[in-house]
Amino acid sequence: MEKVIEYTNGEVTVIWKPEMCQHAGVCVKMLPNVYRPKERPWVRLELATTKEIIDQVAKCPSGALTYKMNKK
Repeated sequence: MEKVIEYTNGEVTVIWKPEMCQHAGVCVKMLPNVYRPKERPWVRLELATTKEIIDQVAKCPSGALTYKMNKK
C-alpha cells in the first residue's frame, strides 16, 4: 500500500507521496519557510498563503505533492 501523508492549513490540504518524491528540492527552493526537511513536521503550511502553496505544488516535478481544497 502506498504511503500518503497529508498536511493542512485549514483551507488547503497538501498530499505527499514519499515513494514518488524525486527529491528535486523544488518545494524547498520555492517555499523554504514551509518545507524544512531537517525539522519535524517538515511541512508547515501555515507559513505561506494558500495561493503560494498551490502555485508551488503545481511545480512539483514528480507529482509527489498534490493538493485538495477543504470544504467550508
